[in-house]
Amino acid sequence: MRLHRLSITAFGPFGATQEVDFDALSSAGLFLLHGPTGAGKTSVLDAVCFALYGAVPGARQSPGASLRSDHAPADLPTEVQLELTVGGRRLEVTRSPAQPRPKKRGDGFTLEKAQSRLRGHDPERGWQALSKSHQEIGEELTRLIGMSRDQFCQVVLLPQGDFARFLRSDAEARGKLLGRLFDTRRFAAVEERLAELRRGGEARVIAADERILALAQRIAQAAGPAGAEATPIAARPGEPGLAEAVLEWAAVARSTARERLDIAHRVLTGAEGRQRTARHALDTERELARLQERYEETVRRAAALEERRPEHDRCQEELERARKADRVAPALELREEAELAHRRADAALDRARAQLPSDLADAGPDQLAELERRFRQELGGLESARRAEARSAGIDGERERLERESRADDATVRDADAWLAGWDAVHAGLRERIATAQEAATRAERLAGLLAPARRRLEAAHRRDALADELLAAGETLAEARERALDAHESWLGLRERRLRDIAAELAAGLVDGTPCTVCGSAEHPAPATEGDGHVDRATEETALTAHRRAEETRARAEQALGLVRERHATAHAEARDAAADGSSAAAVADGEAQGAPGPSVDELRDTVDRLAAEHAAEHLLAAGTHAAREALDAAEREHADRLELRQEAERRAAARTSRREALDREQTALHDELAAVRGASGSVAAHADRLTRRVELLAEGAEAVRAERDAARRRKEADDRLSDAAFRAGFDTPEAAAATLLDAAAQRDLQHRIDAWQAEAAAVADRRAERDAREAAEQPAARPSAAQGAFETAEWLLREASSALAAADQRCGELTRLSRQAADEVRRLGPVRQEYERVARLAGLAAGTSADNERKMRLEAYVLAARLEQVAAAATARLQRMSSGRYTLVHSDARTGGRRAGLGLHVVDAWTGSERDTATLSGGETFFASLALALGLADVVTEEAGGVRLDTLFIDEGFGSLDDQTLDEVLDVLDSLRERDRSVGIVSHVADLRRRIPVRLEVVKERQGSSVRHRL
Repeated sequence: MRLHRLSITAFGPFGATQEVDFDALSSAGLFLLHGPTGAGKTSVLDAVCFALYGAVPGARQSPGASLRSDHAPADLPTEVQLELTVGGRRLEVTRSPAQPRPKKRGDGFTLEKAQSRLRGHDPERGWQALSKSHQEIGEELTRLIGMSRDQFCQVVLLPQGDFARFLRSDAEARGKLLGRLFDTRRFAAVEERLAELRRGGEARVIAADERILALAQRIAQAAGPAGAEATPIAARPGEPGLAEAVLEWAAVARSTARERLDIAHRVLTGAEGRQRTARHALDTERELARLQERYEETVRRAAALEERRPEHDRCQEELERARKADRVAPALELREEAELAHRRADAALDRARAQLPSDLADAGPDQLAELERRFRQELGGLESARRAEARSAGIDGERERLERESRADDATVRDADAWLAGWDAVHAGLRERIATAQEAATRAERLAGLLAPARRRLEAAHRRDALADELLAAGETLAEARERALDAHESWLGLRERRLRDIAAELAAGLVDGTPCTVCGSAEHPAPATEGDGHVDRATEETALTAHRRAEETRARAEQALGLVRERHATAHAEARDAAADGSSAAAVADGEAQGAPGPSVDELRDTVDRLAAEHAAEHLLAAGTHAAREALDAAEREHADRLELRQEAERRAAARTSRREALDREQTALHDELAAVRGASGSVAAHADRLTRRVELLAEGAEAVRAERDAARRRKEADDRLSDAAFRAGFDTPEAAAATLLDAAAQRDLQHRIDAWQAEAAAVADRRAERDAREAAEQPAARPSAAQGAFETAEWLLREASSALAAADQRCGELTRLSRQAADEVRRLGPVRQEYERVARLAGLAAGTSADNERKMRLEAYVLAARLEQVAAAATARLQRMSSGRYTLVHSDARTGGRRAGLGLHVVDAWTGSERDTATLSGGETFFASLALALGLADVVTEEAGGVRLDTLFIDEGFGSLDDQTLDEVLDVLDSLRERDRSVGIVSHVADLRRRIPVRLEVVKERQGSSVRHRL
């Protein structure tokens, strides 16, 4: 990885844009980054880290801290741009943190989101945009660099203070740093997984023991008193021997329960015999009591029957007389009807005579009929006069009708004149309404053209948000596939390295005496190499290689899947941001893309669709009134023509009415002369005819009333004669006596029911007096059923108690058998669980360093880190010997110190004294070049660990002020030797002597308006 150019704007202490040309600084191989304290030397390195990883080193990434410069103007955004070459690709990454910016409208500030952009350089097409996603850019750069942010800050930005603390720290602190650099989380995860499996196995064993103990408690509850007599179980969950103790205790409880069941059977047999004897005695006493009570009841009913005998005789006699009176009832009814008819006829006659003249009050029916005939003849002669009078009245009515029509036509003319006066305004208003509706139809068509694209954008936004989740999941899948591919690659390289170490043994396996060796050519093989511990054969290596290739294929498929999802997401994103679909300007789209805007949200697009739909619905509703407006105009025009026609017709009818009135006047005069001679004293012919008609009706009614009264008197006399004859034949002295004895049907039925009830009771009493067993029971002493009932209830209670005891004993035996079977099943299932737990517990103790088999008490992660530390010490020693003129050597120590665990010790060997001592005993200057050598060695090991990514630019931060001139020269020679690999090293220091020794410098100048950088080449 080589840095080319860095642009810093409003970042940290830099208030304006500052450019750093790393190509010019790296041309000499070694350059100095210097400046006064607080000027911003470290901020340059922070800007590099922020551009690559989106964050500054952890120690300076405090919560709530802002990366924006306090010296920058409000309208200048904070931005870092870095151009670099990594993995054979030239890239340009630009990042801006979340920062406040002035509002575009109004006063105040608004928070702008963080933005990232990545571009790649193509020799033919120039710079090409690759991504604007924080996650995609971070994953791509991390993949190309091959290191995390913590590893990069330790390997590329060498912080000497951290490595000095590393030399003086204990094993635990070293383990934290090395674990962060070499990512040994998988080994810690193995430890945690084994501990988790051990805890889970222990929990399962304890849970199984608790279930067995719970079954033992249930067995004790089911055993009852037998369980209380047994010896309690002393073992606890998790302790060995618990299961066997429970099974033995359950067997004793089952044996005791069976003995108690046999005893309950014998007790039940005796109780059943006593209950049968008591039941028979109780039934005998109850039957005797029933017969005695029945005899006493029969005696009481016979006495009551004799007391009701007089009433029975009276009812029977009364019923016989009523049945005789029934034969006289028809004659009585006929007499009453004749009397009623005579009274009605007499009343009608009185009313008719009251209406006749006084001289006709006593006239007979013949005289009244003669007068009626004469009046009818006179009434028939008035028919012609009636027709003339009716015609005169018709003429009056017709004249009134003509007058009404005249008034109606006048009103029609006035109404038509009033309506026609406003016709021009109404006609213009209707035409304007049609024009408005047509304009609304045009606007509705335009809105419909906007609504469809807006809906497509809303659907695209929905797809965009859904694909964002898929994109995140695909990214996580790709990260996991990369991690697995890296693990498979590391495993294959490790196996290949081990096989190459023992390749001599593999070749020796194919040697045959007398056959030349393919390596040395000798036919004799006196000491062939043998396989060492952990030998790896060809098949194992090929299996690991196959696994590595499959992991790479999985990673490639995951990258392809991520690309497809990313492409679909970009398509949906572009469709959702298509500003032309809803009428926005193209300039707005370009501005949104330039600022990295995420595009409109679903809610914004939904609001736009709802607004367009509402406007379209309103305009469509207004346009729908076009047809109605046209119909209203047509109706108004038709009404205009109709009103003109009505006015003309009214004028024609007025002229015709004038001629008709004159003809009616002449006819009316002739009729008046004719009627004056006929009416006489009456007001009209009709009145004279009505008076004659009334007289005819009164005479007819009077004659009819006289004849009806005489017929009713005759029928009443005949009814009296038949009633007297019927009463005599029925045995009554007078009709009145028969009427007094007469009863209705309900009274007769009541008497018959009472007679029948007495006779039925008499028959029943006679039957019961004839019962022999009741008479014999009455002669015996009084029965005592209550005493027999008490004896039976006692026997019944004893039987129930015996039955309950037997059922309880039987249920107890069954429950104990079932629970014992469950306990045996639980014990059988516990066996494999306990074996698995013991095996996992031994592995967990070994990995955690707590097992007796782990002599050095080293955790698995510490064991792996110890191997890495040994590699780092070997790589650091090559430079430390040169810096210390061959005096010091760093060695790894796995010895234990005090009560702490072994594995991460680091000692320095002094060649002058031959002694080995702890690195914490080094002086300040010795500690600096030892930590520098350690940092460079660690950079080599981490680089190799990251897949051999070439690091062409390194930075060393501070620490040179503690060296003397000779040591400083030796250290600079070591750093200068890094140029042999075409590396460039930047030293960050404010030591003045370095400015004389290193000609190429980048100076950071501290000023009031913000710091700035100057190149000294």
